[in-house]
Amino acid sequence: MKAIEVIDDLRRRFPNEPEYIQAVEEVLTSIEETYNAHPEFERYNLIERLCIPDRIFSFRVSWVDDSGRVRTNMGYRIQHNNAIGPYKGGIRFHSSVNQSILKFLAFEQTFKNSLTTLAMGGAKGGSDFSPRGKSDMEVMRFCQAFIAELWRQIGPDTDVPAGDIGVGGREVGYMYGYYKKMAREFTGTFTGKGREFGGSLIRPEATGFGNCYFLLNMLATRNIDIKGKRVAISGSGNVATYTALKLMQLGAKVVSMSDSDGSIYAPEGLSDTELQFIFELKNVMRGRIREAAEEFPATIEYRAGERPWQFAKCDIAMPSATQNELDGDDARALLAQGVIAVSEGANMPSTPEAVKEFLNARILYAPGKAANAGGVAVSGLEMAQNSQKLSWSAEEVDRKLRDIMSRIHSSCVEFGTEADGFVNYVKGANVAGFMKVARAMMAQGVV
Repeated sequence: MKAIEVIDDLRRRFPNEPEYIQAVEEVLTSIEETYNAHPEFERYNLIERLCIPDRIFSFRVSWVDDSGRVRTNMGYRIQHNNAIGPYKGGIRFHSSVNQSILKFLAFEQTFKNSLTTLAMGGAKGGSDFSPRGKSDMEVMRFCQAFIAELWRQIGPDTDVPAGDIGVGGREVGYMYGYYKKMAREFTGTFTGKGREFGGSLIRPEATGFGNCYFLLNMLATRNIDIKGKRVAISGSGNVATYTALKLMQLGAKVVSMSDSDGSIYAPEGLSDTELQFIFELKNVMRGRIREAAEEFPATIEYRAGERPWQFAKCDIAMPSATQNELDGDDARALLAQGVIAVSEGANMPSTPEAVKEFLNARILYAPGKAANAGGVAVSGLEMAQNSQKLSWSAEEVDRKLRDIMSRIHSSCVEFGTEADGFVNYVKGANVAGFMKVARAMMAQGVV
């Protein structure tokens, strides 16, 4: 396999899907050598079969807003690969959602789920509907209309959706309620559910906590203590806020957060009171991050329209907002101030140019498919609890999460350690995730 030829062919076939091509290129260029060491993969055309989703569902979603107006959006579900388990991946509601973004996310999810060592394939779904500014009743009507089109394609042993950007506990609850009505069954078809109806403790915290646990494993390879380190975070949703919470518990200083309107900067680090305000701001009041600076003007600055990477002085960066939010200029700005580690809480938040800068600088750099796998890992644990009709304690789930993130880190080190001892976590994550899926596909024949 020549990676460049495969990528060029996919670019020709899917010319309007840049995010998908970017994700495929990042993986293929790092696994090329490993793939070519197994000629049997090429005989079975494994790489093309792995790059192209098993199936794509797209559909119109019609719903009625509070004024009685009929609205329409597009809905999608990308079932990418189920070689190692049921399709598993989140649902995203955001105005930017399109088929290219969901194909990239489903492709990434396949390898991320493989890294967790749990029995989960890769999928992703969503809509260009945005919950922002919508009433609870409008969100409920949209979620029900979305599931009315999708419910036949999902199930506990078929495809298990979860939340993502724009889809939290409220949206999952509405979708699960309507799925339960249509399917006439109470099963673990969704994860991220409320605790009252099958949800798992630690699930809301899992992606942020897991990213911190992965970061601790990386820092330990260089005997670096996280206490006192200044950490810049982007985003202010579940991933970002729980990342901040765990970092502060570990003794680090969180100096920034953001949303689509701009960023806040706390030069001395956020206080517990300030972080609690941000939790309530985002989860209860559903406000904007600038309101944190308005509430605490003496300690928090607000930068409209800016991301934190250019101005937030930090030792560690944890991009936790969305794809391609950190570019080459941002990477160079971070490196110029001496950043020692970047651990991704979002999916593919760094552009290829930024990734190249981090790898060339030989800093600790963890790609999202490894560092943010904690969310889907605990989703897998939620699936296990649902199957057994059991509920585990927070301590047990957290212990299992720590173990999973440690195993993911070990796999990255095993497959990504170069001759000079530098750990290329990008290569390590891609090769480790790929090999499990590839062997499963080979064992199951051409299907």
